[in-house]
Amino acid sequence: MSETTSSTTNHPLTPSMERLHAYWRMPYILAPRDPEDCGNPFTKITETGDDKKEYILYRGRKNFIVMNRYPYNAGHLLVLPYREVGQLDELSTEERHELMDLIVKAQQILSRALQPDGFNTGFNFGKAAGAGIPCHLHCHVVPRWHGDTNFMPVIGNTRVLPDSMDAMWERLNDCVEA
Repeated sequence: MSETTSSTTNHPLTPSMERLHAYWRMPYILAPRDPEDCGNPFTKITETGDDKKEYILYRGRKNFIVMNRYPYNAGHLLVLPYREVGQLDELSTEERHELMDLIVKAQQILSRALQPDGFNTGFNFGKAAGAGIPCHLHCHVVPRWHGDTNFMPVIGNTRVLPDSMDAMWERLNDCVEA
């Protein structure tokens, strides 16, 4: 019998493919676990006046849309009131109506920019429910694609994002309509 060899050659990955960079994770890892230690970041970001730096995509009268700095998926947005409230029943009727309108607007922005196949949209109320900043309610709007679930979040506890936050802000901001 003759010895057979594989016709395929194992080529090493290019250096850029050998490493997984998640630079956005370090600020999250080093951040205080209790929002009271550093104040409410949601109220602070609206005061800087630099929407690009803060990743704010749209400002309504009572609420705004901002990119999540610690996204579950590429394009993960948050919709929240300017006013710090922890529960929906603390919002005025006008705030609640605009909040819902901006959730729809966030999905429209993501649809134009990224063409997702669907969305996960929802709130976490209270620490027991997973709210990282329970004093300030916010709605997560996460674009999803068929087959986007992979082993990295499950096995490696790591999310793979295909674009930098700055590049994603530019892409989404180009799709914001007044």
